[in-house]
Amino acid sequence: MLTGVASRGLPQWSRQRSPGLAALAVLLVLGGALATTMLVMRADERTSVIRVTGRVGAGQPFGGGVLQEARIADDGASYWPWSQRDQVAAAVATVTVLPGTLLTRPMVTDGAAVAGRPVRLGLALKPGQVPYDLQRGERVQLIHVPGRRNGSEGPALVVEEAVVDAVSYTSGSAGQATVIVDSLVAPVVAAHAVSGEIAIAAIRAQP
Repeated sequence: MLTGVASRGLPQWSRQRSPGLAALAVLLVLGGALATTMLVMRADERTSVIRVTGRVGAGQPFGGGVLQEARIADDGASYWPWSQRDQVAAAVATVTVLPGTLLTRPMVTDGAAVAGRPVRLGLALKPGQVPYDLQRGERVQLIHVPGRRNGSEGPALVVEEAVVDAVSYTSGSAGQATVIVDSLVAPVVAAHAVSGEIAIAAIRAQP
């Protein structure tokens, strides 16, 4: 049992709080509140832009069915704002746009601005890529048929309507055709043709 002298010699815990710790606690609380406020403010700054939900080929109109609103934490300067969706729906794509793409300004052009600028484009063809009896003056569709290296992709319509300007035959089948297409889609068609991934489908009335 401790004597009175021994008990008075034991160390006593101080109940006083350090001013520095109190100030630190206050700063932590204020910092958390400030961070929360900034997050709320950043959420308010998100911009509504246009996202494409379906594939749109170069030279094809967008239409309203593939346009969707997307919210991004950006000033939206390089993207088409959602408020201009009606204007985009009436425009055409300058490049092939894949699903999930946020539309930027260069991807869209006024359909009237590119109309009436036909170019003649030569296509080297293989058997099976063109009707055997293709004739000059026929209206045709140009279809991208991916090769084995792009097996995950399916055929896609590149040009809805083109006109055959000339056809040459080799061994009884068309080996080369010159078609008239819009200048906007000509580079896309040419790229597929060089890879041997373009097919011609004649637009003909039912007999």
